[in-house]
Amino acid sequence: MSQPIHMISDVIDPARARAMQVALGLDGTIQSGDALPPFFHQLYFWDPQPPENLGRDGHPKVGGLIPDMGLPRRMWAGGEMQFHAPLRAGITAKRLTYMDNSKHKQGRSGPLGFVTLRHEIWQDDILCLTDRQDLVYREDPDPNAAKPTPPDAAKDEDICETRSFDSTLLFRYSALTFNGHRIHYDIDYTKEIEGYAGLVVHGPLLAQLLMLLAERELGGLSSFAFRATAPLMHFETAELCWRSDGRAWVRGPDGRQCMEATAR
Repeated sequence: MSQPIHMISDVIDPARARAMQVALGLDGTIQSGDALPPFFHQLYFWDPQPPENLGRDGHPKVGGLIPDMGLPRRMWAGGEMQFHAPLRAGITAKRLTYMDNSKHKQGRSGPLGFVTLRHEIWQDDILCLTDRQDLVYREDPDPNAAKPTPPDAAKDEDICETRSFDSTLLFRYSALTFNGHRIHYDIDYTKEIEGYAGLVVHGPLLAQLLMLLAERELGGLSSFAFRATAPLMHFETAELCWRSDGRAWVRGPDGRQCMEATAR
């Protein structure tokens, strides 16, 4: 049995969960004792670091919890969750983090580093959920290189819901999840250093919206897996797509697939 590399305890403050509901355009209803919606655990277990421990992108420097892959750009590429028991507001919980994988690969656009973290969330000695987080590290973009071609999104959904984004939502989401990554709020950094056309909508935010859609349609979730396939900019309108067989995806305004997911 592997040993955790990190552990954080936190009180699952219902006010923070209500703030997330409101930021997403929902009614703020969560009270102490209520089960949290899926993926709301990301609002907790912060690990604040002083400014000198941050990298150029606003994230904590690598080399501690996450090994230094020698590559400057970080992306949350995907993940998978198993929901074992409700995580309830108003009660202390703990998160145990394990390093499941760390490796280098050579991709079409250059070297890539892959890190997989596994988080276990426990409350009252009960394992509430297991959350696998897949991170990718890569080189700075070559301004002369051709942009990668994203996959086309499917068009056979049973449900399609339109969703718009703006810099205010991205800021509030970053604040609530204590995510300091500058691609979500610093437009100059985003364009000049990381080479994006605008602020990047958080991959986990897209996953959160798909998760809430899936939970509504299935009446609850036992598992959810997602993979980011193309970035979505803050000025773009997306379509959240759902099929009754448990597949979900995010379609960009030009028809590209930004995220794919499966829910059970």
